Amino acid sequence: MPWVSFVKTALRWGALGTALALCTLASAQSAAAWPSKNIRIVVPYAAGGPADLVARELAQVLTADLKQSVVVENMGGAMGVPALGAVARAEPDGHTLLMAAVGNVVLQPMLSKQGGADLVAKLRPVSTVSTAPHVLVTSAKLPIRNVQELVDYARANPGKVSFASAGTGGTAHLAMEMFKSLSKTDVLHVPYKGSSASVNDLVSGQVTALFSSYPSLQGLVDKGLLRVLAATAPSQSPATKSLPLMSTTLPGYEYTTWYAMYAPLATPTPLVQRIQQALTQALRQPGLVAKIEAAGTELHPGTAQEVQAWTLRDTDKWSRVIREARIAID
Repeated sequence: MPWVSFVKTALRWGALGTALALCTLASAQSAAAWPSKNIRIVVPYAAGGPADLVARELAQVLTADLKQSVVVENMGGAMGVPALGAVARAEPDGHTLLMAAVGNVVLQPMLSKQGGADLVAKLRPVSTVSTAPHVLVTSAKLPIRNVQELVDYARANPGKVSFASAGTGGTAHLAMEMFKSLSKTDVLHVPYKGSSASVNDLVSGQVTALFSSYPSLQGLVDKGLLRVLAATAPSQSPATKSLPLMSTTLPGYEYTTWYAMYAPLATPTPLVQRIQQALTQALRQPGLVAKIEAAGTELHPGTAQEVQAWTLRDTDKWSRVIREARIAID
């Protein structure tokens, strides 16, 4: 009978509504109780680098704010895949987070079948954390003092200008390919198995140039061993805001590196919002801002939607570079 069917349907929908309401209540209670134990921030890089610096300073502020211990676990190597996997498989209770870079969640999945695209799909963005330009540097032994001089030298000496990088497919390599395309020059890519050897050869003049984060090179710049030519994007950091911009010489040349916080995909929305609020409060602490900006990085508290916007922007930017340069790492 129609009425009986209607009543049964109404009862079913009522039961479903009750279940949904209970789930929503449970999620809200879970968010209110967070954190209930130590929080682990997994960083897909070795200790001592820019990501580690930001994560550890942030962890200290969060520990004080949340009255709960926040620890950093470095899980470097293998393109960040182990770190992504550890967080993707963790309990979605807000106590295991990933602070990943653009290279982990945008570049490697596009460049390699083993680059973690399946794992990125099992992560949920929580908040933007920080952003920073790279700088273009040359050996102080070379008679090159600005970007235009480097372009002119490269055009006058096809194939003789070399750019170092910490490996094929990394941001420094892709930055070189963008430079090559926009400057219409014939330059060489020299990949190394890490950054220390590439920097040593840059100082000696065995390679011509390098795109890199500024903090890792500042000591050599201060000693007069390296020369900074330009920054890859505008910045408010005291370390980089006064530098010339790549785009002044090469219109359209602009990129930043960035970090964002992620949680396991099944983390409830109220809990994600609670974590994002805690991160925003921490990232706006004046003492933390001053310390991180002095090292050439800008803190950028934001939303999950901003993480997605940054991801889409850089997927479009770098996919064109990768396609035109025909780059693959497997």
